[in-house]
Order: sequence, then structure tokens, then C-alpha cells
Amino acid sequence: MSFRLRAAKAGDLEHLYEMAKLTGGGFTNLPADRDALTAKLERAENAFSRKGDELGDDQFVLVLENTEDGHVRGTCQLFTQVGQQWPFYSYRLNTLTQHSQLLERTVRAELLSLVTDLEGSSEVGGLFLHPNERAGGLGMLLARSRYLFVAMHRPRFADRILAELRGIIDDKGGSPFWDGVAGRFFGMSFQEADTFNALNGNQFIADLMPKHPVYVAMLDDEAKKVIGLPHPTGRAAMRMLEKEGFAYEGYVDIFDGGPTMTARTDAVASVREAAKAKLTATDAADGERALLACGELDTFRCCYGLRAMRADGEVAIDAETARTLDVVAGDDVWSVAR
Repeated sequence: MSFRLRAAKAGDLEHLYEMAKLTGGGFTNLPADRDALTAKLERAENAFSRKGDELGDDQFVLVLENTEDGHVRGTCQLFTQVGQQWPFYSYRLNTLTQHSQLLERTVRAELLSLVTDLEGSSEVGGLFLHPNERAGGLGMLLARSRYLFVAMHRPRFADRILAELRGIIDDKGGSPFWDGVAGRFFGMSFQEADTFNALNGNQFIADLMPKHPVYVAMLDDEAKKVIGLPHPTGRAAMRMLEKEGFAYEGYVDIFDGGPTMTARTDAVASVREAAKAKLTATDAADGERALLACGELDTFRCCYGLRAMRADGEVAIDAETARTLDVVAGDDVWSVAR
């Protein structure tokens, strides 16, 4: 069975909708709403067709396709510059140190401050893999294909890149962090707020969220203990991000308290190590496993395959990968070791 990443198109709507219903909530970038998903696909089509390589306000949607039956089994997204349509809010966890000479005591208080520090960064997000396909490294293919896309279209992306990981959500779909912080001011459940955000943006946060820092010590224990923790299903994704060079620097999601990971774009391992080479042969029988990609914008394709790098800087790949990518000798191919 062979899988490849490709640009999403309007005909993928129903596949994306069916996957969105499986997320269990907390996936703002993949709402189970046909109108919202249609708008995403239309925005992605505009991004793929935009002329010029300058940094803009683009959203790219990629899908994981089974090449044997054409079924879409996963998706991921890239945003070239967040915070352009409405502010990009985060909580920043920091420490305030105070000292009393009279008491001879130093007190360190943790604060959650509402910030827009990450505005203007690029973002990788919206990653979802169908539960029946969570084997064989397809999650890694989804995640790392985005970095090859960035490397292949580098001028379209900012110098800093971020990834938001879903926070802790209980069995009933609620968020202890939301209940302990924002939920006290909004009079709506986490699911209601999350859905509203996915469909309408987060301007309502700016309208109603208190602007003063929140003292962590004032929160209930359930809210405190989930700050900066990823959902159990996202722990592997967090390790993968760390391997790529992302780090958690105290930024958390304003809805569920999940960690926001950041990195310098050019320092991300799969961006830094991505190599472009001329394809010299499509019958390689040995070499190393790699992620291979070709095309540009709406013709982008990426899959796992075998590559054999030549001394002259050219590359040979195996026949199955050549069919999956639809490339022939003489084409340009990008790759990074698996």
C-alpha cells in the first residue's frame, strides 16, 4: 500500500469532514463543519495559485492519499504568517519574584500573561491521521512533509515557526484549563468556545478576556496541573517536534493550556537538511530510506522512498517511489533522510 502527500482540492471536502468528526474536539484547524472546511479549501486554493514568492497571509492544506484507491486518510496544514486576520493570542507563563526585607522572605509567583508575541510567525498545524492508519510511520510522513514544503517554498514562510499541541481534554470533552481560567469569564463550555473559535476566529477573546495577568496560585488544582501539558495522544508529536529543534518556551494555548512549541525556521532539522537534486535514475535497488518530494505549490507531492545519492550531487530513487511521485529522470527531487 502506497501513500503520498499532495495539495488538497475542493473534492476532498467529504473526506476531511468525515475525519473532522473523529477528532474528539480541540482541533480548531479541523472543525466538523462543512462550511468552515469549504472556506479552508478555498483559502488553500488561493494560496496554491498565488503568484510571487513574497511572504503573505497564506494557508496551505495537504492531504494524505492512498494511491491505490484514492481515499484521503490524513491531513495537515501550514500557515505562512499568523495573526494577520485577527490577533494571535497565547498565554505566556513567566515568574514574578518579590522580596520582603522585613520578613526576610522571597516569593516567586507564576503568572499567565495574555500576549501576541508570536504574531507574524509561520505555523504548522491541523495534523490529523485516520485512526485506522496509525502505523507504518504515516504520522511522521504527515508531519515532516510540511518541512519539505517549507524548504521548497522558503520565501513564503517567516523566520520563526510554531506548532500548537492540543492540551488535556477530559472524557466528556471538557478542558480543566478552560474551566479554571477563561471559562469563568465567558459563560460557555470549552466545546462551545472551541467551536465558535474554529468558525468565527478568536476576536471574542480580545473582547472579553481580562487583560491583567492571572496568578497561577489562584487557579484550582485541576487547571494548574495541566498547564503546558500535551494531550496523551500528542506526546509523540511533541517528541517529534523536539527532535526537529522546536522547544517549549512557556507559551500555552488560551483554550486548553496545551504547549506551543517554537523554532527558528532555518534551524528546523528537516528544513536545514532538505536537499534538492536532479533525478538521474528511477530503478535504484539500494540506498537509504528518505522522505522525497517534488512539484511546486499545487503540484507538490511527498512520500517515503529509497534514495541513492550520487557523487555528482544527483540522486536515484526506486521505481515504486517514482510512480508514486510521478517523476522521471531529469526532474528535480527534494529529499531528507527518514
